[in-house]
Amino acid sequence: MDLRVGNDQVAGMTIRKPYPSDVSDEEWALVAPYLTLLPEQAGQREHSLREVFNGLRYVVKTGAPWRWMPNDLPPWAAVYQQTQRWLAAGCFKALAEDLRTVLRLAAGRKAQPSAAILDSRTLRSTPESGERAGYDGARRKKGSKLHLAVDTLGHLLALHVTPASVDDRAEVGRLAQAVQSSTGQSIDLAYVDQGYTGRKAADAAKAHGIELEVIKLPEAKRGFVLLPRR
Repeated sequence: MDLRVGNDQVAGMTIRKPYPSDVSDEEWALVAPYLTLLPEQAGQREHSLREVFNGLRYVVKTGAPWRWMPNDLPPWAAVYQQTQRWLAAGCFKALAEDLRTVLRLAAGRKAQPSAAILDSRTLRSTPESGERAGYDGARRKKGSKLHLAVDTLGHLLALHVTPASVDDRAEVGRLAQAVQSSTGQSIDLAYVDQGYTGRKAADAAKAHGIELEVIKLPEAKRGFVLLPRR
């Protein structure tokens, strides 16, 4: 009889039914080397590293507050604290950058992109938003705003979170700096929508060696059209 916790066999642990958010064997083989900050047998480790990661995935996939984590996963505080250690060590950043490189090479592209796409997304408030919540008048939402950059294949380059009230143009400099840090200064062009028009945004990007190209979607026409350069 194969006694497993999800897909992970852990001696002495109550057997539970798997959740759809549980990491697969193939996924775990990829991410485990990035997440193993201590030996699996380290004395201070009380919970299976894979189960802790399953706890994090449950929160990310469901959007549930940390304290609502099911009782058959490791305690929410242990998962939260381990997540903070992973973030501080840059584990997820390293994983995303390496995975992006592999996917670009597999698509016949250069390892590092020369162009990026900058955009933002507003998420409604949750009990976890706390003081970070703000009101986005353009989207009529109160919550947090994700400012992100991807390459032209859609792979993540950089991301940070602000209150929803923060203007997109005010974050261009910070985003451009993060993009160049992630790619080794390879980006020289970034596509943006009309929310990023204006000299302030253009100058902020240019300070990091990036030219902004504003695009718009005309009425009664599909697809993006480049605005004339000024």
